[in-house]
Amino acid sequence: MHFRFDLPARIALFPLTGAVLMPRARIPLHVFEPRYLQMLDDTLKTDHRLIGLIQPEGDGLAAIGCAGRVVAFSETDDGRQMISLRAVSRFRLVEAKEGFTPYLMADVDWSSFSRDMKGAEDDAGMNRDALFPLLRRYMEAHDLSTDWDAAGDAEDEALINSLSMVLPFPPGDKQALLESPTLSDRRELLQGLIEFALHGGDNEERLQ
Repeated sequence: MHFRFDLPARIALFPLTGAVLMPRARIPLHVFEPRYLQMLDDTLKTDHRLIGLIQPEGDGLAAIGCAGRVVAFSETDDGRQMISLRAVSRFRLVEAKEGFTPYLMADVDWSSFSRDMKGAEDDAGMNRDALFPLLRRYMEAHDLSTDWDAAGDAEDEALINSLSMVLPFPPGDKQALLESPTLSDRRELLQGLIEFALHGGDNEERLQ
């Protein structure tokens, strides 16, 4: 994956509970608060067009987020924006900066996530015959539906990252999935979270 820009040392932050952006994935976002409309306007003027998606945690922010490049946006009749972010790289939060803009800016460190800038990961241990029955039971228990044909055809990374982003896990679980070092680690954790939920242990406090 090649970009025509260097990763900046400082980016705008979009704190959003329960929303995580996995490597090489995309996420749609609805932007309507004036400060974030300003953030979008300012970001589109940069070469990199990066916004750091990060979860609030306690009285502050999570240690790790993921920066996405604005690759699409459209304005609604009432002035709101629908945008799409394409993941570029996870980052470690160094320091959030308040007061310079109506939204948060942050100094970030990219050095731990050089793998994110490369091509899709493989997962040699992926076993769909084990994962899919668990996933079906989980989705039925939560009244969720999916396109099973599309899921069956999806590449391993696209499938695991998509499930990690969209399944209704508590924010702490989603953060743990984001921070998983490799795709195999993420898939193992994802499967464990599904099994845990199916056994009646879906406690939102355990990873907070």
